[in-house]
Amino acid sequence: MNVTATLFGQMITFAILVWFVNRYLWGPLTKIMGDRTRRIADGLAAAERGQHELERAQARAEETLRQSRAEAAEIINQAQKRAAGIVEEAKAQAKIEGDRMIETAKAEINQEVNRIREQLRGEVIAIALAGASKILGREMDAEAHNDLLNEMLTDLGSQRAV
Repeated sequence: MNVTATLFGQMITFAILVWFVNRYLWGPLTKIMGDRTRRIADGLAAAERGQHELERAQARAEETLRQSRAEAAEIINQAQKRAAGIVEEAKAQAKIEGDRMIETAKAEINQEVNRIREQLRGEVIAIALAGASKILGREMDAEAHNDLLNEMLTDLGSQRAV
């Protein structure tokens, strides 16, 4: 066999192999590799977008949390102010009620003092009449007694007013 014919046969076989690989293997393999490259690139882009969305979501969550804390602090502050107002209002009401009770007690005491004074006046008049009747040695009738009592009350009231 001749080297040139063998070499020429090998070159033809190699050319057929290159054509076969290029036509049936290389094209589909290149297409599969291109599709896979695109899928990987899309996956990486989606992962990057997801990372950015995560960062934005965390920032929004932190902002919402900060706003919630500020609102909670404001609500607590308002509640404390309202509680202090209620306490002050209750103190004022208690003071007013205490003053009213003191005035009522003073009025009742004055009424009781006046009642006791009138009772004592009546008793003093009765004792004076009893003493006068013993001195005079006679008993007075009830109508004269009442007239005398009223007259003495009038005299005592006018003396007291002076």
